Amino acid sequence: MEESSKSTGSDDAKSPADMLRALFAMQSDLNDYVFSKNEIRASNGSELTMGAISEAALNGRLGVNDLPNQWLQRYAEAMCSELNELQSDLLWKWWSKDRIDLQNIRVELIDILHFLISAMISAGLTPERVFEIYQQKHAVNFNRQNSGYSQATKTEDDNRNIK
Repeated sequence: MEESSKSTGSDDAKSPADMLRALFAMQSDLNDYVFSKNEIRASNGSELTMGAISEAALNGRLGVNDLPNQWLQRYAEAMCSELNELQSDLLWKWWSKDRIDLQNIRVELIDILHFLISAMISAGLTPERVFEIYQQKHAVNFNRQNSGYSQATKTEDDNRNIK
């Protein structure tokens, strides 16, 4: 994909749902461009695309050497690196007169979002599924708060019902 044909999402994003779809499309386009430009291929030598990674996840190819695991691992590592950069920009000396660089912090958060969306696509998630699962997990978190959630009472039983 040529740089001039990259999706910006700015014309398509109107509702929050449209904006989320646009972010997923933009990230998928960027990743496909990076794969192509840098000649990054799948382990079998075939063309690598976010669609191929997502399709592998949806088709149950989930082993250690399969695309979803490989790319989820890479995106998790990238997110950790970006989180470390964010943390290093935050101030911890409460006695200091320093001020945070909010503009740079915002950019670091967007870098994390880039890799998070890439990981979501690699796990076979669509914007619609992210929203559906988020709603379910949101309800679980409220229920946990209303039922006295603590380390002593924590189980994953409520998460297992999220589909």
